[in-house]
Amino acid sequence: MAILNLDTFTTPRLSAERLTSAHRKEIARMHRDPSVMEHLGGVRDADQTREYLDRNLAHWERYGYGLWILRGTVGGEVIGRAVLRHLILDGRDEIETGYAFYPPYWGRGLATEVARTCVEMGFTLLGAPSVVGLTLPANLASQRVLTKAGMSRDGEVQHAGSLHVLLRVTRPVWAATG
Repeated sequence: MAILNLDTFTTPRLSAERLTSAHRKEIARMHRDPSVMEHLGGVRDADQTREYLDRNLAHWERYGYGLWILRGTVGGEVIGRAVLRHLILDGRDEIETGYAFYPPYWGRGLATEVARTCVEMGFTLLGAPSVVGLTLPANLASQRVLTKAGMSRDGEVQHAGSLHVLLRVTRPVWAATG
């Protein structure tokens, strides 16, 4: 993995670029795709997409990290997104990782590739003591991805109005397996 800074990074099959307002149309395209949004709260309209983009741009300004647009290293087309974000869960500051890909890119190990990279960045660049992932209970595929990225189930939490499975990896565990 080559990480020059948090604005961009690459993995063997992906390149990531920091979210900017120029990505508005791409985010809107993702938000209109029912398959992409199935486990992310459902399809979003233009107002919800604008709010999402504004919130994620503000996160970058406040924390210096956030959402990336993902492109395939072959062809350079946008294939998804990934995130490291600060959030409060049960009154605790956490660093969460997540991702979403267009359906043609499912089942290729790309989610695991980017999740492992985000975990590594959380520890090495952000100094996080742990990194978490949240999934809806029905999203077994994402739970498998996060497990492959070194996480273990750490209970359930209410987040964004829904019950989520919480997965976590701590730095000592990751250092032994990462």
